Amino acid sequence: MSRWNPLKKRPPMVAVIALGGMISAGPRGPLSDEALAPVIEKAFRRGKPVAVALKINSPGGSPVQSSLIAARIRRLADEKHIPVYAFVEDVAASGGYWLACAADEILADEGSILGSIGVISAGFGAHVFLARQGIERRVYTAGESKSMLDPFRPESEEDVARLKGLLEDIHGTFIAYVKSRRGAALKTDEEMFTGKVWLGRKAVERGLIDGIGHMVPVMKDRFGDTVRFRTYGKKRGLISRLGASVLNDGLNSIEERAAYARFGL
Repeated sequence: MSRWNPLKKRPPMVAVIALGGMISAGPRGPLSDEALAPVIEKAFRRGKPVAVALKINSPGGSPVQSSLIAARIRRLADEKHIPVYAFVEDVAASGGYWLACAADEILADEGSILGSIGVISAGFGAHVFLARQGIERRVYTAGESKSMLDPFRPESEEDVARLKGLLEDIHGTFIAYVKSRRGAALKTDEEMFTGKVWLGRKAVERGLIDGIGHMVPVMKDRFGDTVRFRTYGKKRGLISRLGASVLNDGLNSIEERAAYARFGL
């Protein structure tokens, strides 16, 4: 019978952070800084990990939440002097790629979809429907831009121009972040920042990622065959598991499916 020896060196441990789903604000969002803060903090602080691995499968979402999550990861990585590896599964697009760039090294499968360095805003217009139903929309504001892009009123050129300006500013921030993280490896040609996506091998050629590889074999190659993995991820609450938030979860699921469908997934 083997006995526990407190002096025996334990095998190295890699903390794995699961980052799957849409990126959106709030504690109930699939991926948000508020929900992930304790998860990320535990991953970096518990058990002296030799590395942190980000297991990413996200079509994107909120640019602000993407930035907050990535910044938290970088802050802890620098504070603890722990290397961070990103392993992309099906997709790391838009905000999902923003998260991947928080890593020191990004690896993916040959079939992984990566990129989509762009910004999108989508909505609907219902003013024609209201008019046909004989419904009059009444809106009163203090401030000429307060009702910008109201879906129940006709679209105005000024509102569209203002929105496009905001999107361009966010896009510029996204581009600057990617360039700062990927450095000279990134091929900054005219296609790179158009929102286009690439599969694994092409992503390597363009400097979006560092290579093709899967988490377990890569981590064993870096830290030895005895390396252990400890996974951290957002847990659903008891009320949510019992179905008390079925409607909200259903709507989130529809939105998430639509986001993945953009990439044929």
